[in-house]
Amino acid sequence: MPRRRIGFWYRFAAVLCKPWLVVLIKRDWRGMEHIPAEGGFITAVNHNSHVDPFAYAHFQYNSGRVPRFLAKSGLFKEGFVGAAMRGTGQIPVYRESTDALSAFRAAIDAVERGECVAFYPEGTLTRDPDGWPMTAKTGAARVALQTRCPVIPVAQWGANELLPPYAKKPDLLPRKTHHVLAGPPVDLDRFYGHEMTPELLKEATEVIMAAVTGLLEEIRGEKAPETPYDPRRERIEQRRRTQAEAASQTAAGSGAETDGAQIDGAESGRARTGRAKTSHEGESGK
Repeated sequence: MPRRRIGFWYRFAAVLCKPWLVVLIKRDWRGMEHIPAEGGFITAVNHNSHVDPFAYAHFQYNSGRVPRFLAKSGLFKEGFVGAAMRGTGQIPVYRESTDALSAFRAAIDAVERGECVAFYPEGTLTRDPDGWPMTAKTGAARVALQTRCPVIPVAQWGANELLPPYAKKPDLLPRKTHHVLAGPPVDLDRFYGHEMTPELLKEATEVIMAAVTGLLEEIRGEKAPETPYDPRRERIEQRRRTQAEAASQTAAGSGAETDGAQIDGAESGRARTGRAKTSHEGESGK
């Protein structure tokens, strides 16, 4: 299937954004030969900065295969941004609504039309303290197994040095380098032809994320943690710590009250003893 034309809106967005990206960040891009020249496919990309969708889109735009990102539905509603999101063919994600599955269907349709759909499988900026990929959601694996399209793992690093996760101001100097490394398609053959159970999707997702993490290890020259950061597990642990601290504080407060009561009781007893002794001495004087 031939590739889809880039179109006016994507070219217009490139005219607006590329000069800024060229000025702000240097580029170390590798693996572009793994981006399919024809047909639909998925890229699975790690996410560590609010800037990296633009930086990564620059990489893939230069490959000739523009990505269709999944993005929050609110960005599509009004104004220039909404027009640009619609015009460039991005895919709205309606979270916690009856339209939540529409993004999944739209992604499948886009792949079947011969387009590229770029997934951030983590679903949000990584919360790993060292910037490694977290555990991921299963959307990319679900689309891949449904369409049997190539899944290209992509790791990126450097945009997070320009604008760290959740930071409000960029760190412009010295000029940062945006590293991108795309790898060969992930081998998912063993998952085809089976019922897409939660367990199967989870395993396929782990295979995809292992490929992405391995590429990031190559970029960074470091070894990733053996167990990816899991936000859900961290929330559970945080609740447990909070409950334990609250219980400890309650126990400490109860202990203080008991100690106070014992002190008050002892002081009261000494006072009664003192009064009795004074009374006895007074009677003896008479």
